[in-house]
Amino acid sequence: MRGRSRLMTAGAVSAIAALTLAACGSGGAGTDTGTDTGTEGAAGGEYTTNGCTPENPLIASNTSEACGGDQLDMFLAKLVHYNTDTAEPEMDIAESIETDDNQTFTVTLKQGYNFHDGTEVQAHNFVDAWNWAAAGPNGQAASYFFSPIEGYADVQCGGDGSDCEANPPETEEMSGLQVVDDYTFTIKTIEAVSNLPVRLGYSAFAPQPDAFFADESEGKEDFAAKPIGAGPYQVESTSSTETVFTKFADYGGDFPGSADKITFVIYQDTAAAYADTVAGNLDVLDQIPTDQLAGRQFESDLPDRSEQRESMTISYLTYSPADEQLKENKELRQALSMAVDRETINQQLWDGARPPLDSWAPPSLPDSPTGVCGEFCTYDAAAAKALYDQSGGYDGTLYLNTNADGAGNVATFEAVCNGWKNDLGLDCQVNQVVDFSTYNKGIDADEYTGVLRSAWLADYPSIENYLAPIYGKGADSNWSDYDNPAFDDKLAEAAAAPDLDQANALYLEAMQILAEDFPTAPMQSRLETIGWSENVSNVKLTPFGKPDRIGVTVNQ
Repeated sequence: MRGRSRLMTAGAVSAIAALTLAACGSGGAGTDTGTDTGTEGAAGGEYTTNGCTPENPLIASNTSEACGGDQLDMFLAKLVHYNTDTAEPEMDIAESIETDDNQTFTVTLKQGYNFHDGTEVQAHNFVDAWNWAAAGPNGQAASYFFSPIEGYADVQCGGDGSDCEANPPETEEMSGLQVVDDYTFTIKTIEAVSNLPVRLGYSAFAPQPDAFFADESEGKEDFAAKPIGAGPYQVESTSSTETVFTKFADYGGDFPGSADKITFVIYQDTAAAYADTVAGNLDVLDQIPTDQLAGRQFESDLPDRSEQRESMTISYLTYSPADEQLKENKELRQALSMAVDRETINQQLWDGARPPLDSWAPPSLPDSPTGVCGEFCTYDAAAAKALYDQSGGYDGTLYLNTNADGAGNVATFEAVCNGWKNDLGLDCQVNQVVDFSTYNKGIDADEYTGVLRSAWLADYPSIENYLAPIYGKGADSNWSDYDNPAFDDKLAEAAAAPDLDQANALYLEAMQILAEDFPTAPMQSRLETIGWSENVSNVKLTPFGKPDRIGVTVNQ
């Protein structure tokens, strides 16, 4: 989801650390792209932004979707920060991350970082948080991200992992994590992982305060009601309708916020949020509805108060593993993909903002391979129909499942369904789920057959992030239940590659395995479009396709 991907080799880690440390101090402020209201955006004040309902309470290691992730970004600080213009990794809480072999890493922390409860961020806050997040009995969505660390298997439940009481893990701590002193800890991975430092800016790797571990409520629900981080904003309150953040006065980092107060207002659809932005009742909108993209109507409604930028977000069709017809029939999956007219959908619904995707990673990511999907991502009605007939077709109604609160989701799936009806003679229907949280929970419970609307906003800038968390065995976001040891082995080989060129060549081979198995169908890359009111300035899109909310200034 973020700018330029770079695999950090042993030599690069120290060099990048030195460069980024020298560049720190600019804070989160972006370029002023707002309208000239006669006032200059300044520190202080308050503004509102739209949000959506998180699937789970706001715990870093149990938030693996965008609705919760947007809010985590406000109050967490991690070892690494991603530059809001380039997505380059910069040192945040980490003073340095050093390695000689890409397998044993020494992390040294900066002093002076405090959690929102006033306690200091120390090495044990990372080690304890990671051990807790990885442990099988805790059932954390992001547990998979810790799997490269030595001893990860020992903290998983035995058997098939479903009954931790009967088959508890061997230990509660991964052997690959060791506290050296208050400001130093070491990480040892099972195999070499050259891009590990890049990954450490993901929210799952955030530290937790001692108060987190003292909370004995089920699922840390008491802590999650008002979670504590070490970022520039602290959580003031949470509810089903809004989350309020206030500036943390004792923030010790290099990326401070500007506004004193930021309120996430939960909307069920982007049309209402857009109308409120035009009326001046909402200040920052993270997505323009499809009907306002047509003819670029948003530019008239929000003069000089919008931005469009290519992002590292992709969308794809996941074939539900709960659907036996799709699960067992690769030709059927390929035929359905070939019968999607991606370019017509892009132009008619999105005014060119959703270009067709022909690979399993976005073209905006440097060195990302293109054309890997080949003919099966190229619209050809006649060839699709022939392959569909050869596959035996689909018996009954095929459902296209999507959350209804995302801009253009329903319209896109209606267009796909109409194409399948016309080109394949297929009976299909769009299943609209009320919101993103409900939709995700239904996927976890295998409630849906047919096709699942899927999108990926990268956690960190690496091709690997579009592969391992989505298709790795046991990964929380592996909605297709894809399981191919050859694919997992290729990812491990790529992660251990000594340089970027070798890693990318191996990631291409991993994608070619996906193309052969076809568990999902690439759909669209994205140009994200945001808008804002006359009340704010310095609004910009990050390479991750999200507004840089921390850098927004309020017009005084």
